[in-house]
Formats: sequence, structure tokens, C-alpha cells
Amino acid sequence: MTEALTQLEAADFINRSFKPLPRAYGDALVEAAKVDQRIVALCADLVPPTETDRFRDELPERFHNTGIAEANMIGIAGGMARSGEIPFCHSFCAFITKRVLDQITMQAAYPNLPVKIVGFLPGVATLLGVSHQAIEDVAIMRAVPNMAIFEPSGPEYHAAMVKMALEWDGPVYLRMKRPETTPPPFEPQTLEIGKGVIRREGTDLTIISAGLCVAESLMAAEALAGEGIEACVVDMASLKPIDGELILEMAEKTGAIVTAENHNIIGGLGSAVAEVLADAGIGLPFQRIGVRDQFCEGGTTPYLMNKFGLDAVAIADAARNTVQRKM
Repeated sequence: MTEALTQLEAADFINRSFKPLPRAYGDALVEAAKVDQRIVALCADLVPPTETDRFRDELPERFHNTGIAEANMIGIAGGMARSGEIPFCHSFCAFITKRVLDQITMQAAYPNLPVKIVGFLPGVATLLGVSHQAIEDVAIMRAVPNMAIFEPSGPEYHAAMVKMALEWDGPVYLRMKRPETTPPPFEPQTLEIGKGVIRREGTDLTIISAGLCVAESLMAAEALAGEGIEACVVDMASLKPIDGELILEMAEKTGAIVTAENHNIIGGLGSAVAEVLADAGIGLPFQRIGVRDQFCEGGTTPYLMNKFGLDAVAIADAARNTVQRKM
């Protein structure tokens, strides 16, 4: 009896001391749904990790847990979209892209329906290893006609993701990362479809990054500034359509570019930037930071970012080498 009470007391202590993480994306989706009755939420049995618990609780008649069946979920969403609804479909990035490509292309992209595909756990940033790591998803989704791809660099941009998804007339892939700890207080920031955001000015080179690599790029730029190298940092939250105009402007202004992404270097942000430069006939010192076409492993985000060369140290090293090549 005493042991049982001790366990109950311990559980009560844990429950009272636990502070849930903020749901910047989930809250924004609920608020948007309260305004637009067409918005519905679907989830592949990953409700808390995809921040859809509030939607489930407050708008249960418009919430659908399809179970661990992403392909079926996308098919359902296609039917809903044809009936005038705007479905937001939720799972982990690896599951909602790689497992479901045929359904995405035929049930959402080919008919150009407003099916919004929301993936969490981007890139290497998960303890769960290769099966849950999405290091190919941007490459896959970039190749799908009609598909837009947006990736926020932090929770201050999560509400903007919902707004951009609704503004895009067709299917969208949102590549989301839920904060692992409670972030400092922040004010929601705005983004535009097809536009990058200059987060730091600089004249010696441009670091174009997305998602988790934006914070790492800003730290790298601070370190470089101490060495007399002024790096411009661009947050390319709109991966497709990409801001080709800004890329060309920065190429002319700084004469060197490094890209940094939490993704395979093949087919992602680095490839997209290289395509813009090549199409314009521009040659300049250029280097890609990302997963070097290899499978990774499970671990903490800082450990994985460091081991696979995605952190501020790796970005700063690449920047130094790239600037040296200008000389």
C-alpha cells in the first residue's frame, strides 16, 4: 500500500512539474480553422508530436486520426479537397513523404488540390535513427510539380507557415521542427512565398540556409566577424518557389556563397541555389554544407549536427575556405 501511494505521489509530482512545450504551429492552425470552416486536420496517430492535440480537443468534428496509414490519409485528404475542404495532413517527415509519394503525386499534386502536407522531425534531428530521419524529403518533394515547400527556422515563423500554406493555391509541404525545450519568448514573424529573409548583412560572402541551419549560420557569422569576415546570412524558408532574385543579388554583392541545410547535399537547398546560379551563367566560389550523401544515426540534435558537419563550426570552416577562393 505504501509503495503504491509512493508511485502515485511520484506520478502526481511529475504531472504537476511538467510544462508542455508551446504549440506555435498547432495554435496557429486552430486559430486559422476558427476563421475558415474549410480547414480540417488529419493525423497519422502522432497527435502530440505534430501539435494537433488542441485541434482535436477544440474542433473534434473536423479532426480525423487515420491511424498509422499515411498513404490512406493522403487519399482521404484528396477526396476532402475535391469536396471543398482544405486538409492539413500530419506525420513525421520521413513517413509523410517517402512512404506516400505515389498518393501525393496522383491524389494531391496532379489535380493541384489544396492538400497541405505537414511533416515533423526534419533531417537528422531525431533520436530515432535512420528509419525516422528525412534527409531526402526536400529532394523528393522539389521534383513534384505544383508542390510548394516551406521550412521555418524557428517557432517565431510557425504561424507564418500556416498562412503561407493557405495562400498557396495547391499542395504544400511544410517541413517543421518542434522545439525540444521551451524557447525564449518570441514575437511571431512574417514570411512571403518565394522570398528569402536577410537575417544578417555582410559583404564578404553569403550563407544561404534553412531550418535548423539558420541559427547555426548566424553563430558561424558571429565567429567569422571576429576574424574580419563579414557574412550575409539568408533564411531561405521558401525552398520552392525559391528566391532566385535574392540569390543572384547576393552573388553579385558578395561574390561567394555557402549553403547550409539539414538534408542530403543532393537535391535540397544547395542544389536549388546551384541551379539558379547555373541557369544565370554565374560562376563563383560555392560550397554546400549538408549530409554528405550518407545515412546517419540516432542521437541528440547538437551531437548529430556536429558529427555530420551541419553545425556552426562546419559552416564557418566552409565560409573561410570559400572566401579564400575569392582571392
